[in-house]
Amino acid sequence: MIVVFGSINIDLVTPVERLPGPGETVLGPGYALHPGGKGANQALAARRAGADVVLVGATGRDRFSDAALALLSTDGVDLDHVAQVDEPTGAAFIATDREGANQIIVAAGANAAVRPDALRQLELAAEDILLLQREVPEEACLQAARRMKQAGGRVILNLAPAEAPSPALLEQLDMLIVNEHEAIVLAQALGWADRDPDAIARRLDSERQIATIATLGAAGVVAWIDGIRHRLAAPQVAVVDTVAAGDSFTGAFAAALAAGKSMAAALYDGLAAGSLACTRPGAQPSIPRAAEIAALAATLANGPRR
Repeated sequence: MIVVFGSINIDLVTPVERLPGPGETVLGPGYALHPGGKGANQALAARRAGADVVLVGATGRDRFSDAALALLSTDGVDLDHVAQVDEPTGAAFIATDREGANQIIVAAGANAAVRPDALRQLELAAEDILLLQREVPEEACLQAARRMKQAGGRVILNLAPAEAPSPALLEQLDMLIVNEHEAIVLAQALGWADRDPDAIARRLDSERQIATIATLGAAGVVAWIDGIRHRLAAPQVAVVDTVAAGDSFTGAFAAALAAGKSMAAALYDGLAAGSLACTRPGAQPSIPRAAEIAALAATLANGPRR
């Protein structure tokens, strides 16, 4: 079982010719409303990749709540531990340009009220995985991590949005997933001069005993796990937007681990899922399913390696 402790949002997405600079207004032709939030996205990604998933989070008592949970419910994510609170459902305001790059502003809303109490009600076991992100309060993440570690399970943190975790939370982690920017933010917080995600991942693995995966966008992924380096090239895809690509990677990777796959196989599944998500618009609507992940992952595994 994968327990995702994290955010639930509604996303308002507008396409623009180019992303605005500071103080600049850029017009878009319209906008679309999609369910999102890093916690919800990763829960859906893990579920679509084949895992049993429980989502622990919160929404408001407003019209956005049902919309934010709709795809999760349809795909069979366990939502029994999603609370309704007085704060509004979290929201993300997303602009995407014609190259697929994006700018995102997130309003926390109900996500700021998430508590880990539900983890005490779950029968956690050593084979379970807790998946964390950075869109809910850190103290609540720390309590959730400690609860999973007490049960003997694994804790994975996706360091997004980029902000250095506390030393206490770092101590609870078995695995860390970062992009290039997030890796540098963490290195700076640790007082390291390294700016290469490969080198940062190696040090986290060797010095902190935290297996670390750095996603590199179109360049693929590099990981250091138990002293072993994994370097995978990304497939060439027609990018529509990159929203939820990282979440798709993280959810599919965790699902592969939960299924007992090797680290290398799990990385291929994550890379395939993240790449496929780039070929479709939106957050949760772009998240791929198990069959297409498996097909692309098999192609990647049989291709050239670095």
